Amino acid sequence: MKTNTEQAIDYFKSGFNCAQSVLSVSCEKYNLDLETARKITSGLGSGVRAGEICGAVSGAVIAIGLKYGQYSNDDLESKMNCYAKTEEFINAFRSRYGSIVCRDILGCDISTVRGREQAIKDNLFTTICEQKVREAVELLEELGY
Repeated sequence: MKTNTEQAIDYFKSGFNCAQSVLSVSCEKYNLDLETARKITSGLGSGVRAGEICGAVSGAVIAIGLKYGQYSNDDLESKMNCYAKTEEFINAFRSRYGSIVCRDILGCDISTVRGREQAIKDNLFTTICEQKVREAVELLEELGY
């Protein structure tokens, strides 16, 4: 049986974006159907298509919300706990890997034609992006999410 990390990498290699790949491995654990997970994360790849927050990070934050998120307007304890868990993940990811911003991680701005061409030429999607998917899933597991 494959680990979550291996499965996330398989999803990524099969054509799903970084956010879809990270969240997909949390679906069974948090009772979210795979189709819905993939649909809600489909616009988050490539830093929300703008080189902003890394899609692997975005997928991980959604997984954190599935475990700790607020679902009732008067449940402020869950809201604050989810915020704290999200900050913990973001701070750990940034500390370990230097940034949570896609264009900083890749070293080019893939929201531009020139940046996207550079990323393709340098094979960044299959090297760096795959690595960030792996690291996001591993960090989620390490932190107990």
